[in-house]
Amino acid sequence: MKKQTDRLRAEKIRGQGPKEIFGENAQMHDISVNKVSKIVFETLKDVFTNLKFRFRDSIGKKEINEKLNSVDSRLGVTILVEKSSIRPDGGVIEVKDKDGKWRIVLVCEAKHQGKDIENIRNGILVGKNSNQELMVAGNAIERSHKNINEIRNIMIDEKHFPYILFLQGSNFLTEPIKVKRPDGTEVVLKHDIGSLNRIDRLTSANYSLPINQNSCENIFISVDGQSVMLQAVSIYTKPTEWTVEEMLPIMMEVSRTSLKIIGLGV
Repeated sequence: MKKQTDRLRAEKIRGQGPKEIFGENAQMHDISVNKVSKIVFETLKDVFTNLKFRFRDSIGKKEINEKLNSVDSRLGVTILVEKSSIRPDGGVIEVKDKDGKWRIVLVCEAKHQGKDIENIRNGILVGKNSNQELMVAGNAIERSHKNINEIRNIMIDEKHFPYILFLQGSNFLTEPIKVKRPDGTEVVLKHDIGSLNRIDRLTSANYSLPINQNSCENIFISVDGQSVMLQAVSIYTKPTEWTVEEMLPIMMEVSRTSLKIIGLGV
């Protein structure tokens, strides 16, 4: 039933959804994770009519530090630019709990790195002299860690971590793929070469748990007889672009997991 509700919501928005979410000529394959988050936000309000949700584009560093300090007075005491903030690509969805407190339900980021697939398909050579098929991967995705760490800070006392990282591009392969040139010949892109793969630089954010799985519920491990809580990012990756039909079920599943752990949903 819930999958049908999510699908109908996506179809409704695709066909006649509000213009503030999709422009009249918007193409679904070009949709940003921020717009999909807003679909999730509207869907949650439709499905859980007894709950109150809010959507925020950013969270201030001051608010994050105040949360840290409320948990332990040693934390959250250093801030130099009080107006600084984090702005996750997909914004932040929150729900008001039974005590009237806002709790984070979903945070999403999307990173596209590596255009080798598109370049090969279009017969485009790259490099300084335009004579290479593959471009050496860059390091732009490492900026993701800042937002991840700050969401961990503000969720330091939560038992869930609803942070999804959608990866797209040839730098995030998990298996070899074959790509055809315009002349029909094939190029094999390998997933395990350092010059191309950058996903290992992000798996540190989820303790190298499996890719493409919901890791929203925190993990507890034992260290010298003491329980330690781990908050892992849910990393989803594919070589080609994500569509709303692919992202929406993932984001709804993580949101539902959050609500269940908070004690507000099933």
